[in-house]
Amino acid sequence: MRRIHRTRRDWVADLALFLFAACFAAVSSQSVPIPEDLDPVWRDADQVAGGLGCAAVLLRRRWPVSLAVTLLLAGTQAHYLTGPAMVAVFTVAATRPWRVTAWVAALAFAPLPVFLWQVAELPEARADSALTYFALIAGAIGWGLFRRSRQQLIASLRERAELAEADAESRAEWVRRETREEIAREMHDVLGHRLSLLSVHAGALEFNPGAPREEIARAAGVIRESAHLALRDLREVIGVLRAGPEEGERPQPELADLARLVAEARATGGRIELTGPPEGPAPPPVVGRTAYRIVQEALTNARKHAPGAAVAVEVTGGPAGGLTVEVRNAPPPGPAPASGAGGGGGGGVGQGLIGLAERARLAGGELTAGPADGGFLVHASLPWPATDIASVTGRG
Repeated sequence: MRRIHRTRRDWVADLALFLFAACFAAVSSQSVPIPEDLDPVWRDADQVAGGLGCAAVLLRRRWPVSLAVTLLLAGTQAHYLTGPAMVAVFTVAATRPWRVTAWVAALAFAPLPVFLWQVAELPEARADSALTYFALIAGAIGWGLFRRSRQQLIASLRERAELAEADAESRAEWVRRETREEIAREMHDVLGHRLSLLSVHAGALEFNPGAPREEIARAAGVIRESAHLALRDLREVIGVLRAGPEEGERPQPELADLARLVAEARATGGRIELTGPPEGPAPPPVVGRTAYRIVQEALTNARKHAPGAAVAVEVTGGPAGGLTVEVRNAPPPGPAPASGAGGGGGGGVGQGLIGLAERARLAGGELTAGPADGGFLVHASLPWPATDIASVTGRG
């Protein structure tokens, strides 16, 4: 037997409906048209049936349809079951599907056509009592349908609220993940360049401990300066992470900063040839910053994976035509890994390239990288809208 778990609220509702059915039977007992020649035994049985019907209301949650059918059929013979029948049909309408409710309603109103056919021949009291009965049953069904619709609406709104909350949590998690990835890219871009310079000079000192004092002093100075700049950049990034949105963002590099970046790399002994950037109006900030980061990462990887190789950096293009960035390193002198500007060797293979490709994609462009003529080539195409021409002209 299926066990019904009732909460305290359910018990209160069931007892309230039981009292309603009992009070309705007691109040309406004086107006029920009972034949005067009815045997006293049947009269007592009628009242007992009414009491049992009121008690049966407590079973409405376990067998709602069976209870409603039994009370409706018994109500055609008994006179005190209107209250329990109202509670039963209300329960069916409020908790069961539309089709079941329709069948129970059809059973309840099945005697209505016969009554309407004979209404003119019936005594006035009996006709009024029958009309009141059908009206009360219709009201109970209607109230049950209203309550069922309201419960469905509440359930739908609750489900929507839960979905909205889950969606908000999903969006928040996506924002957190994007933020973490942005932090990782920024830390990689900012520190990778500085630390690679430091690593090159430290490696040179280790490889050639007998170098002249001047060279050792110069290399030590570059190491100290690179470490100082790396710490400064790290503080700036951490400061932005700790600061609120109202305190602004860390200053970002632009395309015009490429000359300074190349100069820093040349100071470590790198053989780098720079062509560009194009003169004239500056590209949009996101395009200039992306081009700078691509060159920075390519130079860092060239130092790591193709030390001593010549590197050619070419930045061309303009408004409406787009910006093209190429970083090509020649084959490294002597035995070396078959990689270079793209960072195709060692641990974390290709992570820098993945980050660069993602940056280019977010800027609306694309990036390709791979071996070329024994070396390595990084090629990026970035959009440069023509509207910048009009804006620059307007400013002039």
